[in-house]
Amino acid sequence: MADSSNLPATQSSSPAPPVSGGGMSFGGLAGTIAPYFRSDVIFALAIIGIILFMLIPMPTFMLDLGLSVSIMFSVMILMTVLFIQRPLEFSTFPTVLLVATSLRLGLNVASTRLILSGGQEGTDAAGKIIQAFGTFIIGDDYIIGAIVFAILVIVNFVVITKGSGRIAEVAARFTLDAMPGKQMAIDADLSAGLITEDEAKTRRKDLEHESTFFGAMDGAAKFVRGDAIAGLLITFVNIIGGIIIGTVSQGMSLGEAAQTFSILTIGDGLVSQIPALIVSVGAGLLVSKAGVEGSADRALFEQFSAYPRALAVSAGLMLTLGVIPGIPLMPFATLAAVTGGLAYVSLKRQKEVEAQAAVAAKKSAPGGPGAPVAEEPISKALAMDIIRLELGYGLLPLVQGEDGNKLTTQIKGLRRQLAEDMGYVLPAVRIQDNLQLEANTYIVRIKEIESGRGDVRPNMMMCMDPGGSSIHLPGESTTEPTFGLPAMWIDERYREEAHFKGYTVVDASTVITTHITEIIKDNMPDLLNYAETQKLLDELPQEYQKLVADVIPGQVNVGGLQRILQKLLAERVSVRDLPTILEGIAEAAAYTKNVAHITEHVRARLARQLCDSHTNASGVVPLVTLSPEWEHAFAHALVGDGEDKQLAMPPTELQEFITAVRERYDELSAMGEIPVLLTSPAIRPYVRSVIERFRPQTSVMSQNEIHPKARIKTLGQV
Repeated sequence: MADSSNLPATQSSSPAPPVSGGGMSFGGLAGTIAPYFRSDVIFALAIIGIILFMLIPMPTFMLDLGLSVSIMFSVMILMTVLFIQRPLEFSTFPTVLLVATSLRLGLNVASTRLILSGGQEGTDAAGKIIQAFGTFIIGDDYIIGAIVFAILVIVNFVVITKGSGRIAEVAARFTLDAMPGKQMAIDADLSAGLITEDEAKTRRKDLEHESTFFGAMDGAAKFVRGDAIAGLLITFVNIIGGIIIGTVSQGMSLGEAAQTFSILTIGDGLVSQIPALIVSVGAGLLVSKAGVEGSADRALFEQFSAYPRALAVSAGLMLTLGVIPGIPLMPFATLAAVTGGLAYVSLKRQKEVEAQAAVAAKKSAPGGPGAPVAEEPISKALAMDIIRLELGYGLLPLVQGEDGNKLTTQIKGLRRQLAEDMGYVLPAVRIQDNLQLEANTYIVRIKEIESGRGDVRPNMMMCMDPGGSSIHLPGESTTEPTFGLPAMWIDERYREEAHFKGYTVVDASTVITTHITEIIKDNMPDLLNYAETQKLLDELPQEYQKLVADVIPGQVNVGGLQRILQKLLAERVSVRDLPTILEGIAEAAAYTKNVAHITEHVRARLARQLCDSHTNASGVVPLVTLSPEWEHAFAHALVGDGEDKQLAMPPTELQEFITAVRERYDELSAMGEIPVLLTSPAIRPYVRSVIERFRPQTSVMSQNEIHPKARIKTLGQV
């Protein structure tokens, strides 16, 4: 098996659509009417109108208008829920639910006032809509109407409202519990280069909206439940109160009062409960849609049609039921025919997709079937892999399958990220299996020389404590291969618990990618060859080609530029600002041809970049200065004339310097500081040559490399 990541790095995910512009575009509607009306004023007046329904007696035509708006509003909510692609596109649903509930309760109060005050006048006392609903449902028997109304209330209250409320409660709880893990996953994808900063911001915004939405839905479900209870109580009060008022105050007989007020009350209850039932169904569909992309009809049809055998078995069962004596054949036979037809169409479509995939795979296979095997040229054996990752057979699942977080995808993102950070595109990383390795072992080779190895568990997560403490979770103790930190392999089911305890949790692919990243950064000078240097010059924009022509080869040749860039990369200085580097070379080449001296001048030209790369979270560059005694000791230890100076410090004195630096940096590391060692320009290269042998991660800068506008903070002295 051989795989290569020499394809251009691609983005692993596309930005999610904004949550505020989804299915129910009230913002777009407000923007449409804004030139003519103030939408905020209209909304405020509507809320005040709902309150007035409860306080001021309303004429019947106003009540009819309000009931019509309530029914239309509930239908619009249900249709929007059916057509949105994901729940967050209707993030205003809790607010909409509160408005719809308040509207129905206000109309209930207004209708109750009309029913109790004018019910003796006839069944149209509370408006035409309530009369129509009451007469249509009840007919001549108000007992049947009361039973039908009670069934509707039970369906809404016991089944739909209770179920959707429970789903909303559980969704809110699990969404809030999963937030830390999702945030760390976004940070890990950003660090691995799989997503851009803008995509990370979009994901974080979506995550924030998701937690707020499901938390609000948990409370909004109580609106629906309370609305059902209130509707039931109002209906009971209307019937009892109406009969009492009709018989006592209006002189009606008991049967007459029961007939009239039952029609009015049940009509009123139906007008309020039917919209409530519609909104409850919409709420149930919305909260149960979590995790499903696409509109409701498309998601249902796609998932049912994915299993044509299930449809076929269902058709057979329907037909079997239809032929049983005593059971009507026609409805079951019709359903069997429809379901069987869907099963046939789904199976045919599935086979077509599989056939197309097989043809595509056959075409993409090198040589095709029966093609003669070409003899590999002997010269190909001389080719060398610049970067190669060898995997044991147990790690092959990391590079196979369709998982978007697989190893090859992460390595593509790594190449893109290093290109942005360090200024040049790394050679392709060749991935191949090695049956001589243990199952879970990998080796990273630079120019076919082993540069690092490690053991990972492909189906487990590596857990590390940022503070270095022991990990209190069941698992397998291990050592993190990149930095040698104590770690533990844990099962996937303990991921959330590890996040809650503040541990860092990464998968096997991320462990390998991090190891490769550090190995590449340590070997960057060796990876930048002559051809890569020439490619950097060729890829400069057209406006810099005159600068290239003036510097190369007049001031320095390509090989000299390669050595200068290698010296910068050896100290992890980005060479992305190549025009400034060429300008610095042109200035220094006027008085010296020594590559080391030219590099020091280039570093001074990159002062702003160097200071920015070492600025901490407080916006300052932390420094540790070299004492005058050590400055003098290094200057005195330089032997040779002109550009041929070398460091010749006695071993005992050199050991004293190493001990002093190590002690000082250990103290500052315990305080959480990572300072830069500041020296004079003349001795900086020689101090760095000593430091890199025992603390390669420590940066050494000279006074010339501190930008005038940089904020600095001295933490101590060596």
